[in-house]
Amino acid sequence: MTTSAIREQLYDYIRVADEKKIKAIYMMLEDEITAETEWFKDAAFVKELDTQYRAWKEGSVKGYTLDDVDNAVGKLKQKRNKK
Repeated sequence: MTTSAIREQLYDYIRVADEKKIKAIYMMLEDEITAETEWFKDAAFVKELDTQYRAWKEGSVKGYTLDDVDNAVGKLKQKRNKK
């Protein structure tokens, strides 16, 4: 089963599941959900972002524009579609 199909089934299940099951599912995933939505509270991650930003600002690492990234992704998609 594809990830997309699994997501759809989970979505459908959650829409009709009773309150007790919804709370149980949330409790199982709460730490992961919170970690993903509150990345700014992760001091090590924020420090790494600051370090990378300073390095880019000083010119010691190369940065990429959104157009650069879009072009690179487009080329990778073309390459993948040729296979």
